Amino acid sequence: MRRSNLALATSSLLALAVAGPAFAQSGTSAETGQANAPDQTPAFQNQTRAPLPAEATPVSVETVAKDLPHLWSLEFLPDGRMLVTAKQGALHIIEKDGTAGPAITGVPKVVARGQGGLLDVALSPGFAENRTIFLSFSEPREGGNGTSVARARLNEAGDALEDVSVIFRQMPSYDGNKHFGSRLAFDPAGNLFVTVGERSDRPIRDRAQDLAAGMGKVFRIDPETGKAAKDNPFAGKGSAQPEIWSYGHRNLQSAAIDAEGRLWTVEHGAKGGDELNRPEAGLNYGWPVITYGEDYSGKPIGQGITAKDGMEQPVYYWDPVIGPSGMAFYRGEEFPQWQGAALIGGLVSKGLIILKLDANGHVASEERVPLEARIRDVKLRPDGAVYAVTESRGGSSTILRLTRGDKA
Repeated sequence: MRRSNLALATSSLLALAVAGPAFAQSGTSAETGQANAPDQTPAFQNQTRAPLPAEATPVSVETVAKDLPHLWSLEFLPDGRMLVTAKQGALHIIEKDGTAGPAITGVPKVVARGQGGLLDVALSPGFAENRTIFLSFSEPREGGNGTSVARARLNEAGDALEDVSVIFRQMPSYDGNKHFGSRLAFDPAGNLFVTVGERSDRPIRDRAQDLAAGMGKVFRIDPETGKAAKDNPFAGKGSAQPEIWSYGHRNLQSAAIDAEGRLWTVEHGAKGGDELNRPEAGLNYGWPVITYGEDYSGKPIGQGITAKDGMEQPVYYWDPVIGPSGMAFYRGEEFPQWQGAALIGGLVSKGLIILKLDANGHVASEERVPLEARIRDVKLRPDGAVYAVTESRGGSSTILRLTRGDKA
Protein backbone atom coordinates (compact mmCIF):
# COMPACT_ATOMS: atom_id res chain seq x y z
CA MET A 1 0.00 0.00 0.00
CA ARG A 2 1.31 3.44 -0.88
CA ARG A 3 1.67 5.75 2.08
CA SER A 4 2.20 9.48 2.44
CA ASN A 5 2.34 12.16 5.08
CA LEU A 6 -0.30 14.46 3.64
CA ALA A 7 -1.73 16.64 6.39
CA LEU A 8 -3.04 20.13 6.97
CA ALA A 9 -1.53 21.87 9.94
CA THR A 10 -3.84 22.61 12.82
CA SER A 11 -1.91 25.72 13.84
CA SER A 12 0.69 28.06 12.42
CA LEU A 13 4.14 26.59 11.84
CA LEU A 14 3.10 23.09 12.93
CA ALA A 15 2.78 20.23 10.46
CA LEU A 16 1.05 17.03 11.52
CA ALA A 17 2.29 13.97 9.61
CA VAL A 18 -0.33 11.31 9.06
CA ALA A 19 -0.21 8.13 7.05
CA GLY A 20 -2.70 7.69 4.27
CA PRO A 21 -3.23 8.04 0.53
CA ALA A 22 -2.09 11.33 -0.98
CA PHE A 23 -5.06 11.28 -3.33
CA ALA A 24 -7.63 8.90 -4.75
CA GLN A 25 -5.86 6.30 -6.88
CA SER A 26 -8.95 4.73 -8.41
CA GLY A 27 -9.00 4.57 -12.19
CA THR A 28 -6.17 5.51 -14.51
CA SER A 29 -6.30 9.29 -14.21
CA ALA A 30 -6.59 11.88 -11.47
CA GLU A 31 -9.95 13.02 -12.84
CA THR A 32 -12.72 10.46 -12.50
CA GLY A 33 -15.74 12.76 -12.72
CA GLN A 34 -18.21 12.92 -15.62
CA ALA A 35 -17.24 15.30 -18.42
CA ASN A 36 -19.67 18.12 -19.20
CA ALA A 37 -19.19 17.42 -22.91
CA PRO A 38 -18.57 13.65 -23.02
CA ASP A 39 -18.93 13.42 -26.80
CA GLN A 40 -15.93 15.67 -27.45
CA THR A 41 -12.81 13.81 -28.52
CA PRO A 42 -9.28 14.94 -27.65
CA ALA A 43 -7.07 15.78 -30.61
CA PHE A 44 -4.18 13.59 -29.43
CA GLN A 45 -3.20 11.15 -26.71
CA ASN A 46 -2.98 12.56 -23.17
CA GLN A 47 -4.52 15.90 -24.17
CA THR A 48 -6.87 15.32 -21.24
CA ARG A 49 -7.06 12.83 -18.36
CA ALA A 50 -3.42 11.85 -18.58
CA PRO A 51 -2.44 8.87 -16.42
CA LEU A 52 -1.47 9.11 -12.79
CA PRO A 53 2.26 8.93 -12.02
CA ALA A 54 3.60 5.53 -11.05
CA GLU A 55 3.94 6.59 -7.40
CA ALA A 56 2.01 9.07 -5.30
CA THR A 57 4.13 11.89 -3.86
CA PRO A 58 4.20 12.05 -0.05
CA VAL A 59 3.57 15.63 1.06
CA SER A 60 3.52 17.41 4.42
CA VAL A 61 1.61 20.66 4.74
CA GLU A 62 1.94 23.40 7.33
CA THR A 63 0.21 26.73 7.76
CA VAL A 64 2.79 29.52 7.85
CA ALA A 65 0.37 32.47 7.90
CA LYS A 66 -3.36 32.66 8.59
CA ASP A 67 -6.22 35.10 9.14
CA LEU A 68 -4.96 37.23 6.28
CA PRO A 69 -7.10 39.42 4.03
CA HIS A 70 -8.46 37.87 0.82
CA LEU A 71 -5.17 37.45 -1.06
CA TRP A 72 -4.62 37.12 -4.81
CA SER A 73 -0.87 36.69 -5.29
CA LEU A 74 2.45 36.16 -3.53
CA GLU A 75 6.05 36.99 -4.40
CA PHE A 76 9.15 36.24 -2.33
CA LEU A 77 11.45 39.11 -1.46
CA PRO A 78 15.22 38.42 -1.51
CA ASP A 79 15.32 38.29 2.31
CA GLY A 80 12.70 35.50 2.42
CA ARG A 81 9.73 37.63 3.43
CA MET A 82 6.59 37.50 1.27
CA LEU A 83 5.01 40.37 -0.63
CA VAL A 84 1.29 39.74 -1.13
CA THR A 85 -1.61 41.47 -2.84
CA ALA A 86 -5.01 41.64 -1.17
CA LYS A 87 -7.88 41.70 -3.64
CA GLN A 88 -9.57 44.71 -2.02
CA GLY A 89 -6.57 46.85 -2.98
CA ALA A 90 -3.86 46.50 -0.32
CA LEU A 91 -0.24 45.36 -0.57
CA HIS A 92 1.40 43.77 2.50
CA ILE A 93 4.68 42.20 3.56
CA ILE A 94 4.34 38.92 5.47
CA GLU A 95 7.15 38.56 7.98
CA LYS A 96 9.03 35.31 8.48
CA ASP A 97 6.95 34.55 11.59
CA GLY A 98 3.75 34.74 9.51
CA THR A 99 2.53 38.12 10.71
CA ALA A 100 1.26 40.64 8.18
CA GLY A 101 2.70 44.13 8.15
CA PRO A 102 0.54 47.23 7.65
CA ALA A 103 -0.81 48.11 4.22
CA ILE A 104 1.87 49.62 2.02
CA THR A 105 0.96 53.13 0.90
CA GLY A 106 0.91 54.35 -2.70
CA VAL A 107 -0.99 51.42 -4.27
CA PRO A 108 -3.14 52.55 -7.23
CA LYS A 109 -6.91 52.67 -6.79
CA VAL A 110 -8.63 49.46 -7.92
CA VAL A 111 -12.13 48.31 -8.86
CA ALA A 112 -12.71 45.79 -6.06
CA ARG A 113 -15.94 44.21 -7.19
CA GLY A 114 -16.75 40.91 -8.84
CA GLN A 115 -13.50 39.39 -10.08
CA GLY A 116 -11.72 42.75 -10.00
CA GLY A 117 -9.21 44.06 -7.51
CA LEU A 118 -5.48 44.17 -6.91
CA LEU A 119 -4.23 41.14 -8.81
CA ASP A 120 -0.66 40.02 -9.52
CA VAL A 121 2.66 41.30 -8.20
CA ALA A 122 6.07 40.64 -9.74
CA LEU A 123 9.55 41.77 -8.80
CA SER A 124 11.75 43.31 -11.44
CA PRO A 125 14.64 40.98 -12.41
CA GLY A 126 16.85 43.77 -11.03
CA PHE A 127 14.90 44.20 -7.79
CA ALA A 128 17.97 43.74 -5.58
CA GLU A 129 19.45 46.88 -7.13
CA ASN A 130 16.41 48.99 -8.04
CA ARG A 131 13.59 47.73 -5.74
CA THR A 132 11.17 47.95 -8.67
CA ILE A 133 7.93 45.99 -8.60
CA PHE A 134 5.02 45.59 -11.01
CA LEU A 135 1.32 45.28 -10.16
CA SER A 136 -1.62 44.24 -12.31
CA PHE A 137 -5.04 45.44 -11.24
CA SER A 138 -8.55 46.30 -12.40
CA GLU A 139 -8.39 50.05 -12.93
CA PRO A 140 -11.42 52.38 -12.70
CA ARG A 141 -11.70 54.50 -15.85
CA GLU A 142 -14.12 56.80 -17.58
CA GLY A 143 -16.75 54.58 -19.17
CA GLY A 144 -15.77 51.44 -17.29
CA ASN A 145 -12.60 49.66 -16.21
CA GLY A 146 -9.89 47.33 -17.45
CA THR A 147 -6.73 45.48 -16.50
CA SER A 148 -3.73 47.76 -16.08
CA VAL A 149 -0.10 47.37 -15.05
CA ALA A 150 1.71 49.77 -12.72
CA ARG A 151 5.43 50.13 -12.15
CA ALA A 152 6.70 51.36 -8.76
CA ARG A 153 9.61 51.35 -6.36
CA LEU A 154 9.23 49.74 -2.93
CA ASN A 155 11.03 52.03 -0.49
CA GLU A 156 13.79 50.75 1.77
CA ALA A 157 11.51 50.66 4.79
CA GLY A 158 9.05 48.49 2.87
CA ASP A 159 6.06 50.60 3.86
CA ALA A 160 5.46 52.73 0.75
CA LEU A 161 5.51 52.65 -3.03
CA GLU A 162 7.30 55.52 -4.74
CA ASP A 163 7.48 56.72 -8.35
CA VAL A 164 4.23 54.89 -9.16
CA SER A 165 3.18 55.02 -12.81
CA VAL A 166 0.65 53.06 -14.87
CA ILE A 167 2.66 51.82 -17.85
CA PHE A 168 0.08 49.68 -19.65
CA ARG A 169 -3.69 49.54 -20.05
CA GLN A 170 -5.86 46.86 -21.63
CA MET A 171 -8.02 48.76 -24.11
CA PRO A 172 -10.81 49.41 -24.78
CA SER A 173 -12.33 49.92 -21.34
CA TYR A 174 -15.50 48.01 -20.51
CA ASP A 175 -18.08 48.42 -17.76
CA GLY A 176 -18.03 44.87 -16.37
CA ASN A 177 -16.81 42.98 -13.30
CA LYS A 178 -15.49 39.69 -14.73
CA HIS A 179 -12.46 38.16 -16.47
CA PHE A 180 -9.67 40.63 -15.79
CA GLY A 181 -6.98 37.90 -15.79
CA SER A 182 -4.15 38.59 -14.84
CA ARG A 183 -0.61 37.31 -14.35
CA LEU A 184 2.81 38.87 -14.92
CA ALA A 185 5.93 36.95 -16.03
CA PHE A 186 9.35 38.06 -17.26
CA ASP A 187 11.01 36.35 -20.21
CA PRO A 188 14.79 35.73 -20.20
CA ALA A 189 15.39 38.96 -22.19
CA GLY A 190 13.61 41.00 -19.50
CA ASN A 191 10.39 41.63 -21.41
CA LEU A 192 7.18 41.46 -19.39
CA PHE A 193 4.30 39.17 -20.36
CA VAL A 194 0.87 40.38 -19.23
CA THR A 195 -2.15 38.06 -19.44
CA VAL A 196 -5.69 39.45 -19.53
CA GLY A 197 -9.20 38.07 -19.80
CA GLU A 198 -11.84 38.73 -22.47
CA ARG A 199 -14.31 40.26 -19.98
CA SER A 200 -16.74 37.31 -20.25
CA ASP A 201 -19.92 39.01 -21.48
CA ARG A 202 -21.41 38.75 -24.95
CA PRO A 203 -20.61 40.24 -27.38
CA ILE A 204 -17.42 41.69 -25.81
CA ARG A 205 -15.87 38.22 -25.40
CA ASP A 206 -15.84 37.81 -29.19
CA ARG A 207 -13.16 40.50 -29.34
CA ALA A 208 -10.67 37.89 -28.15
CA GLN A 209 -10.40 37.27 -31.91
CA ASP A 210 -9.96 41.00 -32.71
CA LEU A 211 -6.36 42.18 -32.97
CA ALA A 212 -7.53 45.79 -32.58
CA ALA A 213 -8.90 45.02 -29.10
CA GLY A 214 -7.16 44.03 -25.88
CA MET A 215 -9.63 41.37 -24.77
CA GLY A 216 -8.40 37.79 -24.29
CA LYS A 217 -4.75 38.44 -25.07
CA VAL A 218 -1.22 37.80 -23.91
CA PHE A 219 0.80 41.00 -24.22
CA ARG A 220 4.60 41.34 -24.28
CA ILE A 221 5.85 44.77 -23.26
CA ASP A 222 9.01 46.66 -22.41
CA PRO A 223 8.84 47.00 -18.60
CA GLU A 224 10.50 50.41 -18.68
CA THR A 225 8.07 52.05 -21.08
CA GLY A 226 5.05 49.77 -21.29
CA LYS A 227 5.33 49.87 -25.08
CA ALA A 228 5.48 46.83 -27.35
CA ALA A 229 8.61 44.72 -26.90
CA LYS A 230 11.00 44.44 -29.84
CA ASP A 231 10.08 41.81 -32.43
CA ASN A 232 6.45 41.50 -31.30
CA PRO A 233 4.50 39.69 -34.03
CA PHE A 234 1.87 42.36 -34.78
CA ALA A 235 3.96 45.53 -34.51
CA GLY A 236 3.32 47.77 -37.51
CA LYS A 237 0.53 45.58 -38.89
CA GLY A 238 -2.52 47.71 -39.56
CA SER A 239 -4.89 48.27 -36.66
CA ALA A 240 -3.45 45.43 -34.56
CA GLN A 241 -2.33 46.41 -31.08
CA PRO A 242 1.48 46.07 -31.24
CA GLU A 243 1.75 44.83 -27.66
CA ILE A 244 -0.11 41.59 -28.50
CA TRP A 245 1.90 38.37 -28.33
CA SER A 246 -0.95 35.83 -28.76
CA TYR A 247 -4.73 35.98 -28.90
CA GLY A 248 -7.96 33.97 -28.75
CA HIS A 249 -7.71 33.41 -24.99
CA ARG A 250 -10.49 33.35 -22.40
CA ASN A 251 -9.47 34.22 -18.82
CA LEU A 252 -5.80 33.65 -18.04
CA GLN A 253 -5.04 33.50 -14.32
CA SER A 254 -1.94 31.28 -14.51
CA ALA A 255 1.37 32.03 -16.22
CA ALA A 256 4.96 30.87 -15.69
CA ILE A 257 8.28 30.63 -17.52
CA ASP A 258 9.86 27.18 -17.85
CA ALA A 259 13.54 26.26 -17.58
CA GLU A 260 13.97 26.89 -21.31
CA GLY A 261 12.59 30.40 -21.02
CA ARG A 262 9.21 29.66 -22.62
CA LEU A 263 5.89 31.08 -21.46
CA TRP A 264 3.12 28.70 -20.40
CA THR A 265 -0.40 29.72 -19.38
CA VAL A 266 -3.53 28.12 -18.02
CA GLU A 267 -6.88 29.74 -18.71
CA HIS A 268 -10.37 29.19 -17.36
CA GLY A 269 -12.94 27.48 -19.52
CA ALA A 270 -16.66 27.59 -18.86
CA LYS A 271 -18.18 24.20 -17.88
CA GLY A 272 -15.09 22.30 -18.94
CA GLY A 273 -12.41 23.64 -21.22
CA ASP A 274 -9.73 24.86 -18.80
CA GLU A 275 -6.62 24.93 -21.01
CA LEU A 276 -2.85 24.60 -20.64
CA ASN A 277 -1.14 26.42 -23.52
CA ARG A 278 2.37 27.44 -24.50
CA PRO A 279 1.56 30.75 -26.23
CA GLU A 280 3.79 31.45 -29.20
CA ALA A 281 4.24 34.67 -31.13
CA GLY A 282 1.28 35.58 -33.33
CA LEU A 283 -0.77 32.43 -32.79
CA ASN A 284 -4.52 32.20 -32.26
CA TYR A 285 -5.73 29.96 -29.40
CA GLY A 286 -9.32 29.85 -30.57
CA TRP A 287 -11.66 31.32 -27.96
CA PRO A 288 -14.63 31.59 -28.40
CA VAL A 289 -14.66 29.93 -31.84
CA ILE A 290 -13.21 26.63 -30.67
CA THR A 291 -13.16 25.24 -27.15
CA TYR A 292 -13.67 22.09 -25.15
CA GLY A 293 -16.49 21.88 -22.62
CA GLU A 294 -19.76 23.78 -22.89
CA ASP A 295 -21.38 27.04 -21.80
CA TYR A 296 -22.69 27.55 -18.26
CA SER A 297 -26.19 27.13 -19.65
CA GLY A 298 -25.31 23.62 -20.81
CA LYS A 299 -25.52 24.67 -24.46
CA PRO A 300 -22.62 24.51 -26.94
CA ILE A 301 -20.32 27.52 -27.16
CA GLY A 302 -20.63 29.00 -30.64
CA GLN A 303 -20.90 26.16 -33.12
CA GLY A 304 -19.72 23.67 -30.53
CA ILE A 305 -16.52 22.85 -32.42
CA THR A 306 -13.16 21.98 -30.86
CA ALA A 307 -10.83 22.44 -33.85
CA LYS A 308 -10.45 24.79 -36.82
CA ASP A 309 -7.67 25.56 -39.27
CA GLY A 310 -5.51 28.44 -38.11
CA MET A 311 -6.34 27.92 -34.45
CA GLU A 312 -4.12 26.15 -31.93
CA GLN A 313 -5.03 23.13 -29.85
CA PRO A 314 -4.35 23.33 -26.13
CA VAL A 315 -1.49 21.22 -24.86
CA TYR A 316 -3.93 19.91 -22.25
CA TYR A 317 -7.49 20.54 -21.12
CA TRP A 318 -9.77 19.65 -18.22
CA ASP A 319 -13.44 18.72 -18.28
CA PRO A 320 -14.76 19.12 -15.61
CA VAL A 321 -12.76 22.19 -14.65
CA ILE A 322 -10.05 22.61 -12.04
CA GLY A 323 -10.52 26.41 -11.84
CA PRO A 324 -6.84 27.29 -12.51
CA SER A 325 -5.08 30.14 -10.73
CA GLY A 326 -1.37 30.49 -10.03
CA MET A 327 1.39 28.43 -11.60
CA ALA A 328 5.08 27.61 -11.15
CA PHE A 329 7.57 25.24 -12.73
CA TYR A 330 9.29 23.15 -10.11
CA ARG A 331 13.03 23.53 -9.68
CA GLY A 332 14.53 22.31 -6.42
CA GLU A 333 15.67 19.44 -4.25
CA GLU A 334 12.65 19.08 -1.96
CA PHE A 335 10.51 17.18 -4.52
CA PRO A 336 12.85 15.43 -6.97
CA GLN A 337 9.90 13.57 -8.52
CA TRP A 338 8.42 16.95 -9.53
CA GLN A 339 11.53 18.32 -11.22
CA GLY A 340 10.46 20.37 -14.24
CA ALA A 341 6.75 19.77 -13.59
CA ALA A 342 4.08 22.45 -13.84
CA LEU A 343 2.41 23.13 -10.48
CA ILE A 344 -1.03 24.72 -10.90
CA GLY A 345 -3.42 26.00 -8.26
CA GLY A 346 -6.98 24.69 -8.37
CA LEU A 347 -9.84 26.86 -7.16
CA VAL A 348 -12.50 24.28 -7.95
CA SER A 349 -10.39 21.15 -7.42
CA LYS A 350 -9.13 22.64 -4.12
CA GLY A 351 -5.51 21.63 -4.30
CA LEU A 352 -2.43 21.48 -6.49
CA ILE A 353 -2.35 19.91 -9.93
CA ILE A 354 1.08 18.52 -10.88
CA LEU A 355 1.70 18.00 -14.59
CA LYS A 356 4.82 16.17 -15.70
CA LEU A 357 5.78 16.99 -19.29
CA ASP A 358 7.65 14.76 -21.71
CA ALA A 359 10.52 15.79 -24.00
CA ASN A 360 8.02 16.91 -26.65
CA GLY A 361 6.15 19.22 -24.29
CA HIS A 362 3.13 16.92 -23.95
CA VAL A 363 1.64 15.96 -20.61
CA ALA A 364 2.93 12.59 -19.42
CA SER A 365 1.06 12.42 -16.09
CA GLU A 366 -1.30 14.37 -13.87
CA GLU A 367 -1.12 14.17 -10.09
CA ARG A 368 -3.32 15.97 -7.58
CA VAL A 369 -2.48 17.03 -4.05
CA PRO A 370 -5.71 17.84 -2.17
CA LEU A 371 -5.50 20.83 0.17
CA GLU A 372 -9.23 21.21 0.94
CA ALA A 373 -9.13 24.90 0.02
CA ARG A 374 -9.36 27.11 -3.05
CA ILE A 375 -5.77 27.71 -4.24
CA ARG A 376 -5.25 31.19 -5.69
CA ASP A 377 -1.45 31.28 -6.18
CA VAL A 378 1.58 28.97 -6.17
CA LYS A 379 5.20 30.00 -5.61
CA LEU A 380 8.56 28.32 -4.91
CA ARG A 381 11.10 29.28 -2.28
CA PRO A 382 14.78 28.91 -3.17
CA ASP A 383 14.97 25.91 -0.79
CA GLY A 384 12.49 24.02 -3.01
CA ALA A 385 9.50 24.25 -0.70
CA VAL A 386 6.18 25.00 -2.39
CA TYR A 387 3.95 27.77 -1.07
CA ALA A 388 0.22 27.93 -1.83
CA VAL A 389 -2.14 30.84 -1.18
CA THR A 390 -5.67 29.81 -0.21
CA GLU A 391 -8.83 31.86 -0.38
CA SER A 392 -12.40 31.66 0.79
CA ARG A 393 -15.08 33.57 -1.07
CA GLY A 394 -15.50 36.89 0.69
CA GLY A 395 -13.30 35.71 3.54
CA SER A 396 -9.70 35.35 4.66
CA SER A 397 -6.63 33.64 3.22
CA THR A 398 -3.90 31.40 4.53
CA ILE A 399 -0.44 30.59 3.20
CA LEU A 400 0.55 26.92 3.19
CA ARG A 401 4.04 25.43 2.91
CA LEU A 402 4.42 22.02 1.24
CA THR A 403 7.47 19.87 1.89
CA ARG A 404 8.32 16.23 1.19
CA GLY A 405 6.45 13.95 3.54
CA ASP A 406 8.82 10.98 3.62
CA LYS A 407 11.86 12.71 5.14
CA ALA A 408 13.18 11.09 8.29
